[in-house]
Amino acid sequence: MDASGRGQAAAGATSRGGFRAERAPDGRYRWQLKAPNGRVVAITPAAFETAGEAERGFDGLRAGATELTARITHVRDGIGWIWVVPGSRSLPEVRSSRAYERYATCQNAFRRFVVLLAKQPAREPSPRELPDHAVSLRRPDGR
Repeated sequence: MDASGRGQAAAGATSRGGFRAERAPDGRYRWQLKAPNGRVVAITPAAFETAGEAERGFDGLRAGATELTARITHVRDGIGWIWVVPGSRSLPEVRSSRAYERYATCQNAFRRFVVLLAKQPAREPSPRELPDHAVSLRRPDGR
């Protein structure tokens, strides 16, 4: 995070909407998904060592967007409901960025998240993310 308390963008979104990986104060990366109006709709509680790992985690979630199911649960402190997509090792894969006053509103927010997630464009891997055994398909003459 910078001095203003905002995370440093590592990759992804424009200022209004889309995917964004940010570096947390602990030096690890977390991602968030913003709606076109700029509101953060989902965050990942998991921390990743690199921005690339965060992006790959998001891409995996995006690829399976239509099969996602959420648990809707009451918040621990305060009043409201949040949705959580369970992940491996009993850790949430992704969750709502805020609490909703009504259960039904929370359900609708999750449905909107799934639609927004499915609309995100597939990200092309950068050359530094290709595996070591990847072979260039270009000929030496550049064609």
